[in-house]
This record gives sequence, C-alpha cells and structure tokens, in this order.
Amino acid sequence: MTTRTGLAPQAEKLPLILATVAVVAVVIPAGLLGGAFAGPVAGLADVGVLVRWGLPIVRAIHDLAAASTIGLLVAAATIIPEARHTSRRVTAARYACVCGVVWVVAGLVGLVFSFADLSGTPLTDPMFGAQFQTFVFQLDFLRADALSFAMALVVTMSAAVVRRRSGMLALAVLSILAILPLSLAGHASGAADHDLAVNSLAVHLVSAVLWVGGLLALAMLRPVLGKGLAVSVQRYSTLAGWCFVAVAVSGVANAWIRVGSIGNLASSYGALVILKVVALVVLGLAGWQQRLRVVDRIATDPLAGRLFGRLALLELVVMGAAFGLGAALSRSAPPVAGVPIVSADRAYALTGYPAPAGPLTAVGWLTVWRIDWLWLAVALIAVTLYLLGAARMRARGDSWPILRTIGWVMGWAIFVWATCGAPGVYGRVLFSMHMVMHMTLSMAAPILMVLAAPVTLALRTLTPRRDHTLGPRELLLALVHSRYFTVIANPVVAAVIFFGSLIVFYYSPLFDLALRTHTGHVLMTIHFLFAGYLFAWVLVGIDPGPKRWPPVFLLIILFGTISFQAFFGVALTSGTTLLAPTFFQGLHLAWTVDLLADQRTGGAVAWGIGELPTLILALLVAFAWVRSDKAESTRHDRQADRDDDAELKAYNVHLSALSKRPAPSVPTPPRSGD
Repeated sequence: MTTRTGLAPQAEKLPLILATVAVVAVVIPAGLLGGAFAGPVAGLADVGVLVRWGLPIVRAIHDLAAASTIGLLVAAATIIPEARHTSRRVTAARYACVCGVVWVVAGLVGLVFSFADLSGTPLTDPMFGAQFQTFVFQLDFLRADALSFAMALVVTMSAAVVRRRSGMLALAVLSILAILPLSLAGHASGAADHDLAVNSLAVHLVSAVLWVGGLLALAMLRPVLGKGLAVSVQRYSTLAGWCFVAVAVSGVANAWIRVGSIGNLASSYGALVILKVVALVVLGLAGWQQRLRVVDRIATDPLAGRLFGRLALLELVVMGAAFGLGAALSRSAPPVAGVPIVSADRAYALTGYPAPAGPLTAVGWLTVWRIDWLWLAVALIAVTLYLLGAARMRARGDSWPILRTIGWVMGWAIFVWATCGAPGVYGRVLFSMHMVMHMTLSMAAPILMVLAAPVTLALRTLTPRRDHTLGPRELLLALVHSRYFTVIANPVVAAVIFFGSLIVFYYSPLFDLALRTHTGHVLMTIHFLFAGYLFAWVLVGIDPGPKRWPPVFLLIILFGTISFQAFFGVALTSGTTLLAPTFFQGLHLAWTVDLLADQRTGGAVAWGIGELPTLILALLVAFAWVRSDKAESTRHDRQADRDDDAELKAYNVHLSALSKRPAPSVPTPPRSGD
C-alpha cells in the first residue's frame, strides 16, 4: 500500500533519483569533452571554479526539474483519468510543487552564475550584488532567464494550492510557456539564421520536456494510478510519439546550424551531438518496444504493468543522459561560432535580416519572399488537419461545404503571404508595409478562417473520450463554453481588443520591441491574428460559443469599431512625430526613404485597407439578419400548418372581444356655474 500523504515513498522517488543520477553522471564527462568547464578566454577575468563547473550541472538539474514539473501538471490535467475522486490529481500536484521548488532554486542559481560568467565578475567581488541588481535585466540572455524564473515561481506557488483540473491545465500551459524564453539562450540564437535557430530550439525544448516529463510523471504516479495506469499509458504513448518526431526534426535543424558540415562532426562538439543522436535512437527503440509489448496489454496483464515500469526506468536513465549531454552542449563552443555575423548592414544588426536591395516594385508584391519556417509550418499543419477532417466527414458519408474548405486554405495562404511575402520582408524596415502586414493579418485572413468553421469541423470529426481523460475535443468544448471565452467573445470586449490594441501597441515601447526582437515579432503576429479572428467571429462566426447578439447591435459595434480605426489612421496621416524613431532612423537603408511620409502612407493603409473587409463583414451580418428573419417566418408558417393557424385565430378572437367590450363611462365635468 502506498501512502497518500507527505512526500513520495521510495518507490515513487526512484524514477526521479535515477534520472538525476544519470544527468549528473553524464554532464561532467560530457562537459570535459566539449570544454564546458574550460578556463576563461584570454583577456577575460576568471569568475572561479564554482561558476565554471556549476553552470552546466545547475542547467542540467534545472532542465530535469522543469520537465518533471511540466510532465506532472500535464498528466494531472489531461492523461490521468479522473471521474469523481481527486486523489491522483492532488498527488500529482504535490509532486509538481516539490519538483517546482527545485526548478525555481536551480533557475535562480543559474541566473546568478550566468551573470557572473557574462560580466566577468567573481561571486566574491564586493560589488557583485549591486551590479547584479543593476544590469541583470539589461542583457537579453539574462532577461530571458529571469522571465523563465519568474513564471516558474508562479507555477510552483500555484501548484501548492490548485486542485481543480481546469486550474492544473492553466498551470501546465504556463509552465510550458516558461520554457520558451530559454530558446533565446542557446548558441544557435546568435547564428546567422537567427529565427530558424530560435524556433527550432523552442520546439526542441518543449517537445523534450513533454516527452521526458510525461514519462517521469507516469513512473512516479504508477503506484497510485491503479487501474487508471492502462489508460494513462495509452494516452501518453500517443503524446510521446509526436514528441519523438518533433525532437528529432528540431534536433537535426539545431545540429546543422551549430555544426555546419559533416566534417565538423569529428570535433568534440560533434562527438556530443552524435551521442545525443544515439540516445534518441535508443529511446525510439525503447518506445517502440513499449508500444509492441506493453501499451495494448497493460489493462489485462499485470506482468505488462511491471514491464512498463522496468522499461520506463531504462528510458529515464537514457533521457537523463540526454539532458546531461544537452547541458554540456549549451556550454561548449560549436564549430560554427554562435556569434552575430559582422555586417555593414544596419538593418541586419537591428532585425537579424538583411535589408531589401531596393524599393518594392509592382512585380515585387508577388515575387519577393523570405520564408519564415515557423509560420509556414503553422499554416501547413492547420491546412493539413482541416483537410483530414473534411476527408473524414466525406468518408463516413457526411457532407462538408467545399466553400468552407476553400476559404480555410485561402485564409492561410494569405497569412503565409503576409508573413513570408512582400509585407513580411519590407514590413521589417518600412512602416507602411508593416501596416499592410498588420491589416492583412487582422482583417483579411481571419474572415476566411472564421467562415470555414474549424471548431465545428473539429468537434464533428474528433473522437470523444469516454475514459475521463482530456483530449483535443474535450479541450475545445471546455474552451468554447468557458467563462473566459464568454467574456472575450462579448462583442464590446472583442471590439476593444481589436481597436484598443492598435493604440496600446503603436504608441508604446511594444512596437519598437516587436521590430527589434524575434520574440516580440512572434507575439505581435499571434496577437494580430487572434484579435482579428475574435472580432470576425463575434460578427459572422458560425462555430459554437456564447449566445450571439442581434444583428442590429452587431452592425453598430462594427461601424463603431471601424470609426475608431479610421480615427487611428487619420492620426497617423496627419502626425508629425515618428513612431519608433531610433529603430527606423538607425536602419540607414541604401535607398532613400522619407520616414515620416512613409508613416503617413501607413496611416492611409490603416484607414483605407479596412474598407473592403468592413463592407464584407457588414454584408455578411446583414445576410445573417435576413436569413434569421426568413427562418423565423418559415418556422411560424410550419407551426401554423400544424395547428391550423391557432395563433392567428386566437389573436382575432382577442381583437373581437376588445371590440364588443362596452366603452368605459367618462364622468361629465361640472359646469362653471354649478
């Protein structure tokens, strides 16, 4: 019998202990091989043995603790079956809190060590504390670590008190987001292909912690899962398969960016990369054995449950070794130096991309492209999933309008053009083209996406789960019926998000941040698309959600919102102050640009480009109004046919009764002489 109070019993601690031992046992020899513990570069101060040796070890422990916390929260929220009792969920949350404490402490120690390493200031320096407080947020590398630490702290404290599944799901999402800033800290983030490096590393980190953390969670919770172990293993197996593919693809991209050529695999750094590949292959084979010998038998064969435990421990040892190799690689110098390329192009220094060779021509609107692999991958995944859903509908004999499919594909095609085509290329150096990209993402593409009804298609094709776990369909249903969505799907709130973000974004430091940083640019793109999709949905959406407002009020909201947008455009066209002046003036483009005139052109774009989408939205709302009136009339006609027009007859009887009722007596007013 296992105890459900206090710390985990020894059997439940064993998986984490083995993984930790494997991490520490591998990171030290791997760090020695890759030079992670080497002394300072000539000319730089030695910050001490503690920092040089402590950084890789602390980073490895930090990553393992983060994976454990994330895996436990994800398991508690989605893959652990929970009907009425919450004991399993509470146990998972308690373990997540304990692992989160290690995550936070390791994150803080790593932040202090990293500052000492970057600044060349030993920990024993009397001025170290003052310098740390002053400069820690001024360096991008440390700012990302500090943000991750703060989010991990929130997750850990919340895990100590949250007990509802919805709360744990929110914490799981926040914990995953806490990992993303770390993608800015890798060697490849300073390479020539900066965006690909950061994107691939982000995918690699998230996939790895979900894969490792999920298995750690199942191994730690196995004694308390009981009959729920079979379902949990089956659900995790699917997640692990997708994570394996994502880790492999993103790992290849990262390795190629850092190694640069096949010949460089002969270096010490290349040897560490090869060892990581070997670990990945071993894990893939072990996972395949789990699927062949365990996953389908675990519900009926007790021996399969014990076999799962033994294989899981083996996998966790290899996973811990892989984490140790990753920590050593993060402190080792790759053959392709991860420093920014020296270039006379000021645009490259500010944005990470070379400036276009000349002004945009008429042909260039269609021929200028620079592929952003993140957004292209998102679009391809979205289109592929939609097409698979539509094909499943037809395969079972149900119809799905072809116009919706065409609209979905066209919407994402417009999105790819806006992010990878001329607006995406020139939008990084010209305000006017940036505004074209903004308006396209927030007004053109979302209308087509909303009319495609993707949520309806997903709900009709995804298989509902009867085992008390949460899958994509359950998560979608929970979202569209949540109080959060009820609030933001209020037409007034959606309109405020849509036009209010224009003012907040462009007249605050957020605009300059989005122009200079990859993370800011990604968040900006997500917000533009989300705000536009939400606004279009409250007006013309056909997917399930909160009760819709009457069309007449929707038209008022629409025209009011567009009036505010027009005011914003007029303010830009008549403005005399340049937005983000340091950025645009620092570009020094080879071709002449009147920056203020270009900004005024952007204002005209914001004012004028919204006219056609507004007209389309107004026509769609009016059409829905007419269609609802027609449907109501048809309903009344059918009701009259069924009951021989009883409602009309009752009304006529009522009028007749009123006509036969005697008129009320009115007292005669007294005359003045009485």
